[in-house]
Amino acid sequence: MKFVTNTSSDSLGLLASWGMGPAAEKNLVLTGFMGTGKTTVGRILAERLGYDFVDTDAVIESQAGPIQDIFERDGEEAFREMERRLARELAGRTGLVIATGGRMMLDPECAACLESPAHVVCLNAAPETILERIGDTSSRPMLDVGDAPTRVRDLLAERAEGYGRFITVDTDGRSPSEVADAVMAQLGL
Repeated sequence: MKFVTNTSSDSLGLLASWGMGPAAEKNLVLTGFMGTGKTTVGRILAERLGYDFVDTDAVIESQAGPIQDIFERDGEEAFREMERRLARELAGRTGLVIATGGRMMLDPECAACLESPAHVVCLNAAPETILERIGDTSSRPMLDVGDAPTRVRDLLAERAEGYGRFITVDTDGRSPSEVADAVMAQLGL
């Protein structure tokens, strides 16, 4: 299994040369708000399934630097375009567990690229749990805007309909391994 998180500066172009894992009919895409455990649980699931693991935020950061810097330097729309480009690169590949950025699967173009060859599961957590897991919010551009607890609640409410269209697994009070068990049970794996 490969963990696709530490790549060269040409990481998007390298996707074409990465192994695709075992012959699999569908990828597994984890979506949901930041701090819900997508990366941690994604690694566990990839190992269990014998799939390759891709963390979309890590791939983008390996190419363009920290997400906060991308937002400050180039703006949010530039970051969203990087997500779209990466979704196009991943489209059609199989044998992957993909941990997406929190808003990536709410973007129609990204969703169109990643949904059809995948099971999509949204990991969920209470705002208090999210804030506890994130800790310092100053490096999170979507939360570094004042009152972080209010901002988390507002963003969760704003995204609720989009997240609600996917299978949901709650992560509150569960270890990453228990969350992985719940995802696999939901999907019959």
